[in-house]
Amino acid sequence: MKNLFFILFAALTTIFSMTGSVNAQAPSADAMIEQLKPKPPAMTGRTRSLGGTRNLGVDAATVQEVAAERASLSLQIQFDFNSARVKPESGQALANLATALQSKELQSAKFAIEGHTDAKGGADYNQRLSQQRADAVREFLVSKGVDAVRLSSAGKGASDPANKDDPLAAENRRVKIVNMQ
Repeated sequence: MKNLFFILFAALTTIFSMTGSVNAQAPSADAMIEQLKPKPPAMTGRTRSLGGTRNLGVDAATVQEVAAERASLSLQIQFDFNSARVKPESGQALANLATALQSKELQSAKFAIEGHTDAKGGADYNQRLSQQRADAVREFLVSKGVDAVRLSSAGKGASDPANKDDPLAAENRRVKIVNMQ
């Protein structure tokens, strides 16, 4: 009797997660397109003081600033515990992402898929898990028609938390999509 109850509960939970409010929160493909479009170069005070973009030398800090300005999107993709298996409730967000990446606005761009974890667990374990999760998202997108040549994946572990004040916060467990243009 317990097993029957457990099976029924699991089935109802799965049905709810596939039709419930979780999917309603997935950003639309159009919103993702806007977020991932390349940003025009910003004319910072530093750039203007160096004579616009005609400066002859570029230091490492400037390179990091440019990289930080790349168009990107962070998604809270749900995975099974200690696993790279994408949960069904993240299917809509990933399907919208696949649609966005195949749009005319983004079809020529290449993207890096970064997997991130919180700080719970060892650094090596988190690095490996984040790489596996980034790979799983890449495989999902390829299965939905995104050209594999346009996608790279990298695990970041807990090295770049979204919430630096709380390394164990849920928002640190995410997948970030970065437009490499």
